[in-house]
Amino acid sequence: MVWTAVELEDVGDQLVGAFQNPGILIGIPLALLGAVFMSFGAQYQHRGVTKVERLSGTQGSQGGLDASHLLKLLARPSWVIGTLMLGLAIVCQLAALAFAPLIVVQPLGAVALVITTLLNAQISGHKPTKRSLTAIGACVGGIFVFVTIAALFATEKPVSNAQLVTILVLLGVVTVVFAGLWICLRKRMGPLFYIIAAGVIYGFVATLAKVVIERIKASDFDWLTFTCLAALILGAIVGAYFVQSAYASGPPDLVVAGLTVIDPIVAIIIGLTVLQEAAGAPLWVYIAFAVVGAVAVWGVFQLARHHPQVLSESQELPIQRGSSGGTVDAAHPRTGSIKVTEAVAKVWPEPPVKDRADDPDRR
Repeated sequence: MVWTAVELEDVGDQLVGAFQNPGILIGIPLALLGAVFMSFGAQYQHRGVTKVERLSGTQGSQGGLDASHLLKLLARPSWVIGTLMLGLAIVCQLAALAFAPLIVVQPLGAVALVITTLLNAQISGHKPTKRSLTAIGACVGGIFVFVTIAALFATEKPVSNAQLVTILVLLGVVTVVFAGLWICLRKRMGPLFYIIAAGVIYGFVATLAKVVIERIKASDFDWLTFTCLAALILGAIVGAYFVQSAYASGPPDLVVAGLTVIDPIVAIIIGLTVLQEAAGAPLWVYIAFAVVGAVAVWGVFQLARHHPQVLSESQELPIQRGSSGGTVDAAHPRTGSIKVTEAVAKVWPEPPVKDRADDPDRR
């Protein structure tokens, strides 16, 4: 594609205008802070879920977590702390949505993937491999290109009642579809199902949150506003169940990878198609959205396939690690990214939370 001087000038003016918008300048830091809370919260919650599985002697990875698992999670300090941190992440995200457009705020959660990957590598001992780092790079890179383009062309418009009803109907259809699949095929569902289900539902939840915030700011408290609020709460509960089940069947950085890619892509698709937040954008913008979105989703599937913890727990070792080639000892796997994890170990030498059952000297 050959860009003319006028087109380049227009893009430059849009870039300057985007970052002169005080709402975006406030919303982006809040979204990044929420990503930090999300990464730590995911690590804590994953620790709590796996501990409950180990102590109860049952696996939530086959058919999802049941009621007994969910009740026992409330007694795990790590899970409770993780939940509080995720609550702070939600507060930060909602605050960011109050200042900046949806398609700018949502993709910034990809920062959580980088932090979670480093934490999980140190705590679990499953160091990233070359393939898993490539997958993570595709997730983060694709989403950040996405948000850069979105920041140039995102505009906020009042949401009409017809648009809101469309979003609610779509959420209802999506929830019924995933619930039906879970009921019929739950014994065969792997972590990708729970991750995709949670990501799609949370994309709608984020959209509804943005709508409710704007309606509250406009003092618009009609029946449709309260319907949105109820759907938001119900969607958040269903999504949270799928997330906890994903923790039971996959490592936290894989779960975060899925959420930080699928969630914003769904939210952005809604913003583009239903809310018309990028109306008037040139054709190349939509093509770029499709390409970088596909790259990010490809990264999620590659991470699910090549994540060292997934391979280890499925007993598919020995595997090729990093750039060293050859086979490795399953008990002492080597990777091409040991230096990264060793650097993290200097500032994070021990897991952040130790439940009582972790200490053999305490009963």
